[in-house]
Amino acid sequence: MRQIDADFLELPLRQLADAALQRARDLGAEHADFRLERVRAETLSLYDARLEGATDADDLGYAVRVVKAGTWGFAAGIHLTPEAAARVAEQAVRVAEVSAPINREPIELAPEPVHAEAVWVSAYDVDPFEVPSADKVALLADWSAGLLKGADHVSARLLQVKEQKFYADTAGTVTTQQRVRVHPKLNAMKAGESGFDDMSTIAPPVGRGYEYLTGTGWDWQGELARLPELLAEKLAAPSVEAGDYDLVIDPSNLWLTIHESIGHATELDRALGYEAAYAGTSFATFDQLGELVYGSPLMNVTGDRTVTHGLATVGYDDEGVRGQSFDIVKDGILVGYQLDRRMALMKGFGRSNGCAFADSPGHMPIQRMANVSLQAAPDGPGTDELIAGVERGIYIVGDKSWSIDMQRYNFQFTGQRAYRISHGKLAGQVRDFAYQATTTDFWQSMEAVGGPGTYVLGGAFNCGKGQPGQVAPVSHGCPSALFRGVRILNTVQEGGK
Repeated sequence: MRQIDADFLELPLRQLADAALQRARDLGAEHADFRLERVRAETLSLYDARLEGATDADDLGYAVRVVKAGTWGFAAGIHLTPEAAARVAEQAVRVAEVSAPINREPIELAPEPVHAEAVWVSAYDVDPFEVPSADKVALLADWSAGLLKGADHVSARLLQVKEQKFYADTAGTVTTQQRVRVHPKLNAMKAGESGFDDMSTIAPPVGRGYEYLTGTGWDWQGELARLPELLAEKLAAPSVEAGDYDLVIDPSNLWLTIHESIGHATELDRALGYEAAYAGTSFATFDQLGELVYGSPLMNVTGDRTVTHGLATVGYDDEGVRGQSFDIVKDGILVGYQLDRRMALMKGFGRSNGCAFADSPGHMPIQRMANVSLQAAPDGPGTDELIAGVERGIYIVGDKSWSIDMQRYNFQFTGQRAYRISHGKLAGQVRDFAYQATTTDFWQSMEAVGGPGTYVLGGAFNCGKGQPGQVAPVSHGCPSALFRGVRILNTVQEGGK
């Protein structure tokens, strides 16, 4: 099992935390927490099998957050001495004092058991930062060269992040964590008689190490071998005929619909209107908890901060709350929200379910998404069986573009490729498609969900939220699923009107 890097543990973590927390106590803070983190991120980009760009960023710093007189205070620093940490605590308290006269909502935090000296490391085998960059470039170049035999141009990109966090608060919780994530992606482009098009790999980003690129968790050779043929078929495919279709949606596409129409819509701060400027609020308002028919009775959605290899998986969140799994939609009914400690207490939940996160030492934690996933049916059908039950439909694979309104209600999504279904069989690809619906109409039209064999954990590195803006990694698992009577647009015809 991987252990936290020695060079991180050699930092004066406890000395800095003790100095900051004691100074906050001395200045009358009701609560204080200290978070030191190091975030290393490397990006490699290739075009036509040649290195185009490389970045290697290393962000190290710490933050002190306090509650004084029922008001938030926050400050951050980079100087790793107890004296500097104490000064940062003083700044955080001063921010709270200056803000208190205009604060109309006293801050109280839901209680959380003390987690003393807790250590957590994510599930990975090979630290990508221990692999020479030249080796990673060589692998991407080899993959790209293979694709270039059937494509005009190929871009390749590898994102790698190692995130290390030390947290301590005045209640006595002390946690140290390390997690690693990687996202390889290749995109092939080709011109044909009808123009040009592209197609990307559908391998998801994961909370794994470099072993993911060498065959653990994904069949890279198999996917890359098929991609040129699939792209050529797409170029020759006819434009879709607009109308209502039954859809079988692959997990490689459905994860994004879950993210936009469920994940963001069930963040409690958004549902309460506290998050509005960045991508809006939510139709799933708090007064509908326990009553809103979100989807069909087959719809069971969980938030999970514990699933192995999840991008939002942690041992403890950035408020010292242990990672948990919880219900969001049960049998089609909205039964829960994603919470941080303030929102949990404010709306009577008693305890946070661990959804506070800051993307850097210079940012204050905000409520962020757990791994929000649609559960498979224990004895559910395979994808082929779902397709066999459709007379006239579309099978959609891979994510691409999307659009959703400011209440997370009206949306449309495209994909990497779509196949016409005729009498229970695939009948070739079609182009220029998008599916359009409202969130509740779409999920209520779900007639069948696939079994565990169809389940895939998808996701993204770059979910955006907040002002100043923050990005967070998050996974969404789901099986293949069947939806009846969903509107399909022809994007060329619709765009030309």
